[in-house]
Amino acid sequence: MHAAAQELEPRAYSPAPIGTNFIGLTYTRLSGQVLTDPSLPVTDIKANINSLAAGYVHVFSFAGRAASIGLAAPFVSGDVSGKVFDAPNQVHRAGVGDLRFRLAIDLLGGPALTPEEFARREPDTIVGMSLAVVAPTGQYEPRRLINVGSNRWAFKPEAAVSQPFGNWFAEASVGVWLFTDNDAFLGDRRRSQAPLAVLQLHGGYTFRPGLWIATDVGFYAGGATTVDGIGNDDRQNNARYGLTLSVPVTRNWSAKLAVSNGFMVRAGGNYKAVSLTLQYLWFNQ
Repeated sequence: MHAAAQELEPRAYSPAPIGTNFIGLTYTRLSGQVLTDPSLPVTDIKANINSLAAGYVHVFSFAGRAASIGLAAPFVSGDVSGKVFDAPNQVHRAGVGDLRFRLAIDLLGGPALTPEEFARREPDTIVGMSLAVVAPTGQYEPRRLINVGSNRWAFKPEAAVSQPFGNWFAEASVGVWLFTDNDAFLGDRRRSQAPLAVLQLHGGYTFRPGLWIATDVGFYAGGATTVDGIGNDDRQNNARYGLTLSVPVTRNWSAKLAVSNGFMVRAGGNYKAVSLTLQYLWFNQ
C-alpha cells in the first residue's frame, strides 16, 4: 500500500548552508488505482490512502562539499476496494510504514558554506548525487493480499543537475529503483521486481527566498514482477505530472503543497496525489 517509487520531488538538490536542520510533517492523500499488481487476484481496484510522515534532514560538510542526510517515518491508513476472484471485497489497513533514508551530496556548485558565506553566494549550476533507501520496517502480514509495508529493501541511486536562470530554475534527475525479493509474498511465495528507471524534469520560478512554484513531470520504465519465477505482464511505462508550491510562513517555518496525477499509464500509477508539508528550519551554532 505505497507509491513511493513514483513521487515527484522538485528542489531535491537545492543548496543549503552546513549546519542547517529541517524537521517536518507531511500529510499525503492518494486516490485511484494506487495498487495494480497482476500477481494479486484483485481487479477493479480503488483506493483512498492517507499517510502522515515525520521527517528530518541535516546538512553537513563532506570533503568540502555540501551533503545532507534525511530520514522519514510514515504512518499509513487506507481503504482499498476491488474484486477478489470476481467477488466484491473491501479492506482497511493502518500501521507504521517503511522507513526511508536519503544521503545526498553536491558535487559541483555546492561547496560547504556557513550561513554567513551562503548568504553572499551567487546561485550557480548544481550537480549532485544521492542514494535513497527504503527499509522493510513497515507492518506486514504474509497471509494478507494488501499490506502497509513491502517486506523488502529498495535502493535508488540518482544523479541530478539544477540550473538557475535569474529567478527561474530548471532541474533534471535520473535514477533507478533496485529491489530485493519479498520471500513471504502471499504466504511463502517469492516476489521479485526488475529495476525501475526514473526520469524527473522540473521547472519553476522563485519569487523570493522560500517562495517558489514548480511544474513537475516524471517518467517511469521497467519494474516488471515475477512470482516464484513466473513473470507478470506489469512492466511500467508510465508518466506523471504535477505542481508544487512552497510558501514561507515565518522566518523558520514554511509550508509546501504538491499535487500530481498520472497520464500515459500502462501499469500502476493511475492515481491522484495531494500532499501538504509543514517544515521548521534552524541552524547549529
